[in-house]
Amino acid sequence: MSEFLNGEDLLHGNVTDLQEFTDENAAYERIKALYEENAAKVKTRFSAFEAGDKTSPAEPAYYPYLGLTVDSTDINRTGKRSYGKIDAAGTFGTTLTQPELFESYYKEQIRLILKNHQRPVYVGLSMRQMPLPFVIEAASSDVSANDMPALQSIFTMPELANINDSIANGTNVPINGTPRPLSLFSAERVDYSLARLAHYTGTVPEHFQRFVLFTNYQRYVDEFIDYGKKQVLDGKEYRAFVEPGNVVTPNPNLTDDPASGVAPTHLPQMPAYHLVADRHMGITLVNIGVGPANAKTITDHVAVLRPHCWLMVGHCGGLRHTQRLGDFVLAHAYVREDHVLDEDIHPSVPLPAIAEIQVALTTAVARASDGISTTADIKEHFRTGTVYTTDDRDWELRHKELAIRFNQTRAIAVDMESATIAANGFRFRVPYGTLLCVSDKPIHGEIKLPGMANKFYEGRTAKHLHIGIDTLQQLRLQGVESLHSRKLRSFDEPAFR
Repeated sequence: MSEFLNGEDLLHGNVTDLQEFTDENAAYERIKALYEENAAKVKTRFSAFEAGDKTSPAEPAYYPYLGLTVDSTDINRTGKRSYGKIDAAGTFGTTLTQPELFESYYKEQIRLILKNHQRPVYVGLSMRQMPLPFVIEAASSDVSANDMPALQSIFTMPELANINDSIANGTNVPINGTPRPLSLFSAERVDYSLARLAHYTGTVPEHFQRFVLFTNYQRYVDEFIDYGKKQVLDGKEYRAFVEPGNVVTPNPNLTDDPASGVAPTHLPQMPAYHLVADRHMGITLVNIGVGPANAKTITDHVAVLRPHCWLMVGHCGGLRHTQRLGDFVLAHAYVREDHVLDEDIHPSVPLPAIAEIQVALTTAVARASDGISTTADIKEHFRTGTVYTTDDRDWELRHKELAIRFNQTRAIAVDMESATIAANGFRFRVPYGTLLCVSDKPIHGEIKLPGMANKFYEGRTAKHLHIGIDTLQQLRLQGVESLHSRKLRSFDEPAFR
C-alpha cells in the first residue's frame, strides 16, 4: 500500500485521500475504517443535537470510494465468470456503504478485479455525504416538529435525485471527467433499500441470506417456520432461525448465543424468515402477499444485497384441462401483463430461462416424486411452459378477452407475481426461477372459493416448499460461479456482480 500521488487522483474526480491497494483484504479494511470514521461523525453530532445543540454545524461525513483505471493493455475479456472484469479502457469507481454487512461480497469483487487486470485499486473518500437517516435510521422518529427545521439545516438528508436505478436500467450517461460505474448501485441507493427492507419485512438486512424464496401464501410460511426451527435445533448446517421482530432462535450445536428479539404485535407488510448460514449462504423466505406491486417493491430492495438467486414458489391458476389441483408449473417463459416495470424494462425485452435453475428445479421435483422415476410419470403432475402474470386480481371477469390471449400465448398458468420477480431479476442481474402450484382452474369452472381445496392440494404445499429448498441447496453445493449467467449481463457492464 502506498499514497497515490501520480495524477490518478485527477482521473477519479473529487475523491480525496486516495490510497493504492493490491490486496483485497487491505483494501476492505481501509473501506471499513473510512466508513466507521465518517459514520461516527454523524452519530457524534446527532448525540449533541439530542443534548440540546441545535445550531452548531455538522462536520461533513463522506462515503468511501473504490476505483481503478484500466488501459487498453489491461482489458480482460476472458475468464469463467461473467463478472469481476472490465471490458473497456477508462476510469471506474463507486461509493460503498455498510462494509461489515457486505464484507464477503466486497472482498470477492475486489479480488477478482485485482486478479483479472493486474492493476491496483484505490480507496479514498468520495464527495457524497452520508445522509443522517442512513446512518441512524431512527434519528428523526423522536424529533419534534419544531426541531425538524434545525435538524434538516444541520444534517445531510437523502436526495432522491441521487437515488435511482439508471445504471441497472442501462440509461446512465457518464459525465465527462468522472469515473464510469463500477457497481450497479451507489452507496445511497443501497442504504435506501436497506432501510426499506427493515420496514417491509420486520427483520434487519444483516439476517438476509443470498438464496431467496418468495411466496404468496401463508401455508408456505408455516411450513418454513417448522422446517427452520427443526434445522437449527437438530442440525449443524444453519446457525440460527430468524423471524419478524428479529426473533432469533440460535443453533445450540454451533453457538452459545442466547435467543433474542421480540415478536411484533402485528406482522409487517411482507414478513421475512431466515435460515442463517455463514457468509449469508443460507435461505431467506419472504411472504410477499398478492400482486405485482409487492413483488416489485421487495425485489427492488433485496437486489442490493446481491443474492445468488431468487425463486418464486406460490399459487397459480391452471389453464389446461389436464392439470389438477396441486400440480406443479415450471415457468420457461413469461407474459408480462403486470405493467409495474414497464418504465424500467420494456415489456418487449425477453426474459431468458436460467438453465442452472431450471435443471435444479426439475431435479428437485423428480426427487420429491416418491416412487416416480420416468419422465412420463413426473409429467403427470408437472408442466413446463409460459406463465401469464396479470395485475388484475379479478381477471376472471374478463374471461372472453383473456381466453383468447391465453390461447395465443400458449400459457399454462396465470398468476400475479412471477413475471415481475423474473423481470426484476433480469434487470438487477439476479438469477431467477419460478415453480408454481395450481390452486384453482377458473376457466374450467374450478374457482377458488372457501372449502375448495382438497386433501391432494393441501398435501402438495409442504412438498412444494421443500422442492424450493432442495433446489437452493443444490445450487449452493454446485457453486455459484456458473449461476450468474452471461445472459444477465449487457455489453457495457459494471465489474461488480
